[in-house]
Amino acid sequence: MAEQDWQEWEGRVPGDLRTDVAHPARMYDYYLGGKDNFPADREAAEAVIQAYPASRVTALANRAFLGRAVRHVAGELGIRQFLDVGTGIPTQGNTNEVAHEVAPDARVLYVDNDPIVLSHARALLAHADEGQRTQVMLGDLRDPAAITAEARKLLDFDRPVALMLVAILHFVRDEEEPAEIVRALLDPLPSGSALILTHATSDYASREAVAMGKDVYNRATAPFLPRDRQAVEAFFAGTEPVEPGLVQAPWWRPDGEVPKGSEVISLYGGVGVKR
Repeated sequence: MAEQDWQEWEGRVPGDLRTDVAHPARMYDYYLGGKDNFPADREAAEAVIQAYPASRVTALANRAFLGRAVRHVAGELGIRQFLDVGTGIPTQGNTNEVAHEVAPDARVLYVDNDPIVLSHARALLAHADEGQRTQVMLGDLRDPAAITAEARKLLDFDRPVALMLVAILHFVRDEEEPAEIVRALLDPLPSGSALILTHATSDYASREAVAMGKDVYNRATAPFLPRDRQAVEAFFAGTEPVEPGLVQAPWWRPDGEVPKGSEVISLYGGVGVKR
């Protein structure tokens, strides 16, 4: 992060912000080539890249999936409300940017638990979204009731909402019951709402790479728990899959030919429509 940028943000984030401990959102920013990260984030991300060289390609595939899924949901399904939980640091091709290209009247609510993400997002949106179609709130995925209560103030839960859980659930431990968290967020949404989800998997990576990746994230602010296809599919309970269903992210409705080397990308992606 540039020194000038940090000086601009100073005083707008909590004084106890731990920039010396790696955070998944800032590590993801580094994978994407962003500059809104700290030495601890870069060091941890490089360790993951060493263990799993496809980390950057996977992050780019995740970002590309997000764009395709949002365009489909806004264009083909006609959904005009997006609840993006665990959004990460805004960058090119973020949810609001893609949604507003398709539907200028779409409303987007971002939720993240990193104050730096919120400060950066709010500063960006102050210039890019004068119509206030996009809002940002501090919240943690592990407290879905609080997220839902706040989201009701900004979104109309009588109309379909696209719930976005993109590259976030693999940071939730099994004992925290991630499937219950998904259900708690989906249950208040009306029929016709959509679930847009990606999740890391160990199905296409070596045991050694997975073990090393887990070790790095366990020393950061969140664990890392890749899951197999069956476990990820369970998150879509109560929804009808949009073709082609749950697949490796690059194969979900690709815009053209899938890039060579994509078979090593250990990331599932899918969209489901609530019954």
